[in-house]
Amino acid sequence: MPNQMATARQGPAFDIDKIRADFPILSRQVNGKPLVYLDSAASAQKPNQVVDALVSAYQDTYSNVHRGLHFLSEASTDAYEAVRGKVARFIGAASGDEIVLTAGATMSLNLIAQSWAAPRLQAGDEILISIAEHHANIVPWQMVAQKTGAVVRAFPMEDDGSFRMGALTDMITAKTRIIAIPHVSNVLGTVFPVADIAKQARSAGALLVVDGCQGVVHMPVDVQALGADFYVFSAHKLYGPNGVGVLWGRGDILADMPPFLGGGDMIDRVTIARSTYADPPQRFEAGTPAIAETIALGAAVDYVSQIGMDNIRAHEKDILAYAHQRLSAVKGLHLIGTAAGKSGVVSFTMDSAHPHDISTIIDNDGVAIRAGHHCAQPLMDFLDVPSTARASVGVYTTKQEFDVLATALEKVNRIFG
Repeated sequence: MPNQMATARQGPAFDIDKIRADFPILSRQVNGKPLVYLDSAASAQKPNQVVDALVSAYQDTYSNVHRGLHFLSEASTDAYEAVRGKVARFIGAASGDEIVLTAGATMSLNLIAQSWAAPRLQAGDEILISIAEHHANIVPWQMVAQKTGAVVRAFPMEDDGSFRMGALTDMITAKTRIIAIPHVSNVLGTVFPVADIAKQARSAGALLVVDGCQGVVHMPVDVQALGADFYVFSAHKLYGPNGVGVLWGRGDILADMPPFLGGGDMIDRVTIARSTYADPPQRFEAGTPAIAETIALGAAVDYVSQIGMDNIRAHEKDILAYAHQRLSAVKGLHLIGTAAGKSGVVSFTMDSAHPHDISTIIDNDGVAIRAGHHCAQPLMDFLDVPSTARASVGVYTTKQEFDVLATALEKVNRIFG
């Protein structure tokens, strides 16, 4: 199935004022100043369309799904299951049956680790990750490695945050069973060449797992063209609600995986002696799901589809280029991650102040950024910094907001001397 996102809306359709009007929170003030929200990588704000869908799902049609024969249950079930098809089209999956609805990307990665990897890995097998992983794409593999005797190894990045294929291929061995990477680094903004890495994984007989949390929100994604085996993301970073995520897996792989959790909805037949399980994706969806939130995820997919992911990518590239230029002029500021074609985030340090102090000071001017290790402590160790400040962009971000940030950072220099 071709990815329909790339052709959803082309041309001069990107209207930033109209888009910002869809997000009421952007018009509020913080500490008496207009809010400048530059923390979308942590969690994106929600447009009216998503909030309305969430409220409607609770107020107009709410009932449990898959179980009732009455009107409300059937209406909720239809709306809930329609999201599976929307997500499949959004990421170019072959079928909605390849879309597992989860509680988030972290749960999705743990599901893969426990359901696919744990039964198959043996002592000495290798799980290869990048040094730039989010903890959610490190810790589940460590847990499986401790259980099976497998080994987690990490390949480095270049000094500017670029990916170098040689760094990966030099570490692939006959024991490599899994390669796990981000589509986009949540600290460096580096866009990993997933399709090329997938070819390396296939040549090694390894599976490729992609953390797409910072990828699917910024650019068109076609999982079949990428050639990965698994691709995961969270709704809350895609302008959707909390508590919902997506696990896409190749149908033949999902069919060969045991359940991750047991309970209702994932069964075929239950007796006291034993149980048999439903086919994927229901096999991995035990219990009552996040019904209204999943329906709201569908509204988020509709929202970005209407704008067009190519348009979003072009807008954000323009914003990031300006952000690098504007922040580079701030005295004593050092950009962390300057790889060509980067996406989503601008990480930096300053000579005059710790990132936590930076974030606190500029909050007084209404500017919201992230400061800390960004759930990427191994990368901080690799970069030899305790933490960074991080400004991240979204569909609603403007150049003027980076002007405000730069002015606030100059104030940090004045305060700390």
